[in-house]
Amino acid sequence: MRQPDIEIYLKDADHQVVAGWLAEALGPCTEWQQKGQTFKCKAGNVPVTWLPKAVGKWHSLYLESDATPWDDDLACAQAAFAALNVEVRCAPGGWQEEESDEQADRWMRISTDGVEEITWRTG
Repeated sequence: MRQPDIEIYLKDADHQVVAGWLAEALGPCTEWQQKGQTFKCKAGNVPVTWLPKAVGKWHSLYLESDATPWDDDLACAQAAFAALNVEVRCAPGGWQEEESDEQADRWMRISTDGVEEITWRTG
């Protein structure tokens, strides 16, 4: 089932390089608008939010639409890794507020090692 939005975490990636990848995947990006720590743009018709260092060295990329080429976070994370060659992490599926903390610490890691499930304590 297609997720309503996509969020992935990229390690040590530059948001201008990410914007280049998004432009290829989704359509031309508007100029980044900075609001506090957050950067926003539109790639094609998709609202994009970039939060540098959201978790340590990890940057959050949030695509606020279901109109992307990817069905879920994992598909997007794999595409990002292939295009950008940086380690990417994402939730293993849609996340619900009522999930236990243990479930919230389950993440998928996409790297040169392939795809694996890990425990990542972000809170």
